[in-house]
Amino acid sequence: MVTTVGNLGMIIIIKINPKFHTVMYFFLSHLSFVDFCYSTVVTPKLLENLIVEDRTISFSGCIMQFCFACLFGVTETFMLAAMAYDRFVAVCNPLLYTTTMSQKLCTLLVAGSYSWGIVCSMTLTYFLLALSYCESSIINNFICDHSVIVSVSCSDPYISQMLCFIIAVFNVVSSLMIILMSHILIFITVMRMPSASGRRETFSTRASHLTAITIFHGTILFLYCIPNPKTSWLTVKVASVFYTVVIPMLNALI
Repeated sequence: MVTTVGNLGMIIIIKINPKFHTVMYFFLSHLSFVDFCYSTVVTPKLLENLIVEDRTISFSGCIMQFCFACLFGVTETFMLAAMAYDRFVAVCNPLLYTTTMSQKLCTLLVAGSYSWGIVCSMTLTYFLLALSYCESSIINNFICDHSVIVSVSCSDPYISQMLCFIIAVFNVVSSLMIILMSHILIFITVMRMPSASGRRETFSTRASHLTAITIFHGTILFLYCIPNPKTSWLTVKVASVFYTVVIPMLNALI
């Protein structure tokens, strides 16, 4: 309820209030939309499994859940990077902000995030479908994640696993590079400000963005970019709850 009301409420408020028809809130509305969709893919089935005894999901349903979760997860990664770039331009080049962050560029950044999410999702889903699976399989998680799907495969999942690792590392590293460089340059610019109140105001707005980024990227790095065979399924499930249920809820509150 918090996720749904928070994110849909954010979108509606931004839509109906002319004061929020700015670039920053344009990105925020899309982030809220992605978080809402991301949570919608996973949470209903999770809630169902907590109530009913028959905790089953069809193979096609499992693949579709992974496909959409991957799409929105990758999209959110680059949406946060686009938001970091927007704040970099606003703080470091305020006089050129309107010209630099044009409507065309903002649309391209958002469209690019969705498009790359679709490419990654379709690629990983294709290689999952290329594997063969046993007729009756039990997945040790509440979500059809890449790792749990390949764990019940009867064929060698090495190529699919390596591809998932490469895509995850590329996405996280490239987006984090943009985010970190933007915030380093923002920090340098802010420290040169003569006004102490101006510095406090800028740091307070950046703190919320950094909090959202740290929680999201920290979880993704732990699950996909630092493979550890000793990681227990319980730890994986707890981490999965964070990035599929908790983060979409927290982003709206942050």
